[in-house]
Order: sequence, then C-alpha cells, then structure tokens
Amino acid sequence: MAPDPLALDIEKEPRGPLFLAIAEAITRDIIRGRLTPGARLPGTRALARELGVHRNTVDAAYQELLNQGWLQAMPARGTFVAQDLPQGMVAPITVAVPAEPVAIRPPLAFTDGAPDPKLVPDKALARAFRRAVLSSIFQSAADYGDARGTPVLRQALASYLASDRGVVTDPARLLITRGSQMALFLAAKAALKPGQLIAVEEPGYPLAWAAFRAAGTDVLGIPVDAGGLSVTALEHALASNHRIGAVYVTPHHQYPTTVTMGAARRLQLLEIAERHGVTLIEDDYDHEYRFEGRPVLPLAARAPANLPLIYVGSLSKLLSPGIRLGYALAPEPLLSRMAAVRAAIDRQGDAPLEAALAELIRDGDLGRHARKARRIYRDRRDVLASALSERLGERIVFDIPAGGLALWLRSVEAPTERWAARAGEAGLALLPGARFALNGPAPRAFRLGYAALDQTQIVRAVQILSGSWSV
Repeated sequence: MAPDPLALDIEKEPRGPLFLAIAEAITRDIIRGRLTPGARLPGTRALARELGVHRNTVDAAYQELLNQGWLQAMPARGTFVAQDLPQGMVAPITVAVPAEPVAIRPPLAFTDGAPDPKLVPDKALARAFRRAVLSSIFQSAADYGDARGTPVLRQALASYLASDRGVVTDPARLLITRGSQMALFLAAKAALKPGQLIAVEEPGYPLAWAAFRAAGTDVLGIPVDAGGLSVTALEHALASNHRIGAVYVTPHHQYPTTVTMGAARRLQLLEIAERHGVTLIEDDYDHEYRFEGRPVLPLAARAPANLPLIYVGSLSKLLSPGIRLGYALAPEPLLSRMAAVRAAIDRQGDAPLEAALAELIRDGDLGRHARKARRIYRDRRDVLASALSERLGERIVFDIPAGGLALWLRSVEAPTERWAARAGEAGLALLPGARFALNGPAPRAFRLGYAALDQTQIVRAVQILSGSWSV
C-alpha cells in the first residue's frame, strides 16, 4: 500500500541548499514522533510532485538522511524511517509538538565514505543546470538521445580522464550511467556468460556484489592483504576454478581497507588477467581524493590493448551522493553490449544534468571544487587521526590513508559488533567489519567515513566511540 502524502514544514527561504531544508524537515518530524520508526516515506517522484521541486532534490534529501542514519532503503520496497535509531533520539508519538521549532542534533554517523553535500558548488551547478534545461526545451520531443549519454559530457569526460587520470580514450568508448552502481551492473551483464563468476576482493564492496548478483552472476571472494588484492590467491583461484570470467578490483583506494595497490602488483594483475583471458573491472574508487603524493595511474592507463578492461568511475563523490552520475570506459564490443542493456532498462540518462556537469568540467568549476574539497577533507582526516590516537591509543590500530574519504580502524581487543551496538545506543552509527565480509571471518574493524562530518562532529564522534569501548 502506498504511503500517505507527506506534508512538510519547509522554510520559505532556506539558508542553504533546498535538499538540506527538506532533510531537516523530515528529521524534525521523526524527532517529534510524527514519523515513527519503520514508517514508509513517499517515493522521490511523488514527494517531488507534492513539494513542487525537482525529483533530484528529493533524492538528494533522502540520500543525506540515509547517510546520517535517519532512514533506511529496502530494495524493491522503498525508503523507511530507520528501525534502529539510538534510544532517546525519537520522541514518543504522544509527546506534544512544541509551538516553536526545536534545535536539531541529528545522530552522528561514520558513513562508508560519502562526501559532504554542504560543499557542493551549488551556485555554479544551478547556473549550468538552468542553461541546460533551457537549451533542452528546444530539442525535439521525439529525440530520446543516445543510450551511451550526451556527446557533450562524453567529450568533456574524455578530456578530464586524459588530463587527470592519464587515461587517453575516444569519447565513443564512454558510457554515462546513473551512478557507478549501474555501471557495475552493466559491466557484469556485458562481460560474463551464463554460469560464470566474478572474483571480488574480500573484505570488499557489498554494493558491487549486489550489482553483480542482480546481473545474474555470483561472486567469489579473493583475500585482501596489506598490498590490496592478493594476486597469489587470485592466480590459484583462476587455476582451480574455470568459471571465473572477470575480476573486480578497487586498486587506488581498496574498499573498505583504503590500501593502495603498488606498481609491481598492478603489473602482476594485468599479466595474470591477460594470461587467463578474464575481463578486469576496475572501480577507480576515490581517485579524486589523494592528499599526499601524486595519484597512482589507473590500470586502464597501462593495460595491454588486447586486454578486456572495463573502467568504472563516478562524479557523485566529487559532488553529492544525490547526484547520480557515473561512467564506464570499455572496448568494443563490450561497450555496445552495455549500451544495449542500458537502453532496455533506462532509455537514456538525465540530459540536462549531463550537460550541466559537462559545463562544470569545461569551465574548470569541477576542478576548483575538487581542490577545495581535498584541502577540507585532508584536515578532517588529520583531526580524526589525532583524536583517535589521543583517546583510544593502543586499543586500536590504523594507518593514515594517503587519500580517500574513510579510515580503516582495527580493534585490538574489543569485539566490533558489540562495540558498534554500544556506540549506537549513545548516538553514533558505525559500520563494523562484518558488513564487508563475503564468506570469510569478519574483520575486527570499522570503516570510518569522516568526510560528511565537520571537525567538531568528528571530535564528538570519537568521544562517543571511546566512551563505548569495552572488552
């Protein structure tokens, strides 16, 4: 049954982005008990129509609340108020609504590595989007466009990848998608035959596993060590299991451990993939955020010409999770098969948004935003590392990552599941290592995505983390 309409009390002239005002209004309704744990929210299209705003704005608000832990998404069912909100965060339904708005302190959350949506270059994006929308009005209503994406964004991305990643490519080999999740799904559909498997990193990225399974294939875990994916273990798996048709890797900042794969192991991986005739699916996770030294070139920049390699990336990490825009680079005929599947499930992307982002790339706004964001996130990383060392000392182990938006924290003694439960009761949401295990034992670790928290929130979050520690 569809949820009832959701009338929200939103400021007429919000001080920040509209999506944050919508998120704050939903949070207020949860706190005062109007929206109870488990309550289903309207779909983004329905709420956007009700509020008279663009659907992307509502999607961004939902994504912000998902990242903070107020909401939870259930595949094929919808978006719901989280069932496990910390005690004391949600007022009972019988509590009277105060006459004046109350100050809101949302629960703190270390995310999986989501960026801070408050840093979005909203003015530049709004100008570019407005021009793109006006331009699209004059296009033929019968013109659905290219399933591979708008030519203007593919051209801009090709230039961006060449200058920023060392990946030289023809725009015709690029496919624009609604986020990297869609790109991973399409890659699996195009690269694998029925009955084949994808070898994946373990611990690894559960959303990638979900995309591969949705594409009709299963996944096989390959251990990750201090250097990233173990090529020795991969070689053994390929020799003993001939159903493996592809290998999925996050070599720049391994998810979730943040390890960067070194040059020697990268060359070994390329050689193994070429020798065994498997497709490499490279997810260039968090490439934009390298704080020390130069970013390591992707595998796609050095791969042999005859090696089938699908390179996947996203612009969402540079902007906001609510802006769903990813891309894939692949050789023919892989790209043609990906485009054909995309056309069957989603005829085309968001042409105005794609045109707007192309303008941000061409005009240098995206590059300027990336440089600014890197400075802010590096400072937040350093504050987190300092606070962890000061408060938890020898009870934890972690390496300061050279880049990325998260830190992999290992517990020396305390079981992380119990630790996470106690922290949740105190108002801090955590992602323990069990979330990233496929078949092997759960790592006694947390992935602390810090980018969406300011420095004050980071210090407070570490205080809660420290106060929740117990063996």
